[in-house]
Amino acid sequence: MQSRPGTADGPFLRLWHGFLTGRVMVALALLFLQGLGAALNQIHEPVLMALCVGYLVATAALRIWAHHAPPPPQAGAHWLPSVGVDLAMFTAMQTLHVGAMNFAPLFGLPILMAGVMGTLTLALGTTAAATLLTLAGVWWIGEQSGGDLTQRYLQAGLTGTGYFVVAYLVHQLATRLISVQQAAQQSQMAARAQEAVSARIIENLADGVLVLDRDNVVRMANPAALLLLGHEAPLAVPFALAATEDWAPLRTLARRTFGHEQPQSADVDILQAGQRPLGLRVRTWLTSNPGDAPSSSGGQPLCVMFLHDLREMEARLRTEKLAAMGRMSAAVAHEIRNPLAAIMQASALLEEDLSEPTHRRLAQMVQQNGDRLARIAEEVLDIARVQHQISHAPAAVLALDDVVAQVWNDWRAQDPARRVAQLSLQAADMQVEFDADHLRRVLVNLLDNALRYMGPHADSLFLETSMTSAGHLSLQVWSDGAPLDKSVERHLFEPFFSSESRSSGLGLYICRELCHRHGASIGYQRSSRELAGRGTVSGNAFIVSFRKAVRPTSGKTPLFDTIVV
Repeated sequence: MQSRPGTADGPFLRLWHGFLTGRVMVALALLFLQGLGAALNQIHEPVLMALCVGYLVATAALRIWAHHAPPPPQAGAHWLPSVGVDLAMFTAMQTLHVGAMNFAPLFGLPILMAGVMGTLTLALGTTAAATLLTLAGVWWIGEQSGGDLTQRYLQAGLTGTGYFVVAYLVHQLATRLISVQQAAQQSQMAARAQEAVSARIIENLADGVLVLDRDNVVRMANPAALLLLGHEAPLAVPFALAATEDWAPLRTLARRTFGHEQPQSADVDILQAGQRPLGLRVRTWLTSNPGDAPSSSGGQPLCVMFLHDLREMEARLRTEKLAAMGRMSAAVAHEIRNPLAAIMQASALLEEDLSEPTHRRLAQMVQQNGDRLARIAEEVLDIARVQHQISHAPAAVLALDDVVAQVWNDWRAQDPARRVAQLSLQAADMQVEFDADHLRRVLVNLLDNALRYMGPHADSLFLETSMTSAGHLSLQVWSDGAPLDKSVERHLFEPFFSSESRSSGLGLYICRELCHRHGASIGYQRSSRELAGRGTVSGNAFIVSFRKAVRPTSGKTPLFDTIVV
């Protein structure tokens, strides 16, 4: 017989309890019948009454004691308190009873129990024992009373044959039940696993997913969908899509999907409170076609709606295009540096000989745009250097506060009137593993970005270092600029991605690559500060987290010095 699945709380546990309860009921019935026979002035059999009382006590004790899992199905001594007691008690009652009452049908109870709960060997063994005991009872009666017992022997043999048939059929049904239950449990486990995986995938999809019924009630919505609908706080599912008129285009598309019973696709605008309309590309499908079998939703198909942010799709497409162009432009940038340097030098020499203001202004425009081209070409080459480096030179061990203070002073000295910030150095004398030139580049890039978007106040920009209780050092550049668009935030550190047309989109990407080369990490978050006279002010924070220094200070070798372009 196959192993019983889920015996702790499955159908076999209920069957086991049912058999135990049935034995108690049989014991009560036997005791009642014996008492009724004595009350009707029949022959009183005190030994048989004692057997009935003992059988009731034995069955009740087993029902109370064996309230957990049934015994193992294999034949063994663990079946004696149940099957063994039944066989012994029913044989004794059949042998000691004087009247015409026949106790042989009661052998069906232990045979059924063995066939359902045990192996085929146990079932057939129990049936054989019951048959032999029935035949032995007939022989005993013949020894006591004499006479022709042929009919009794034939009846006992026929009863035993029926017992064998019943035991075999019951065991086959029980085996079938186990197979079906195992298949059902495996299917249930697979369905639960599939449901959990699907739920986790949908929850973490960047695109929004809504599941609606015909009444425009949202049955399921992932966080991305709620964010696209203009609700950062999770709504209680289910909720009605008719809760706000801003979602009217989605209701119209869902109604069209149910009406045509075909997938639909459209670009819609969703109004978000306090923001400009959000463009979405919406695609819908029905969970089932009208001719399909009834689904778990009561036979009614549901509408699955996918929401794609058009701005993010355009940004992703732009990033892919620019990344492809960047690979080509890296080679081009290397070739244009020398001609560009010659143009800038010639422009500078020409400017010295110009006297008219108009000509000098034109020469300065050439010089400024040449500088910008040179800077972009250098950034493109830096990408190539980082991605195609040959070896990793060991980083220097730096005193973080000293380097940050030096970079801050140099950066501020270029425009003291405008470059004003609050400086807080809380890393004491702690050291980090980082190349000094690379740390300068990361910090200057972050300060330049913050300067571009910060407010006009003296405390609009913060530069600080800090150390956690666990000894981890971090550098933070905070400014009170406007929050970043979600589509911009997702691609902040990707190459050639920028929210401005005049930016190459390489600065933050290079910062990330330099941090990774030295075991550090860089991230963005929206955070608030308590500022004197201004209260709680929200701003953009870029945080560089360093790893601990693990080796003493040594001579530094810049990373880019070991790179061949």
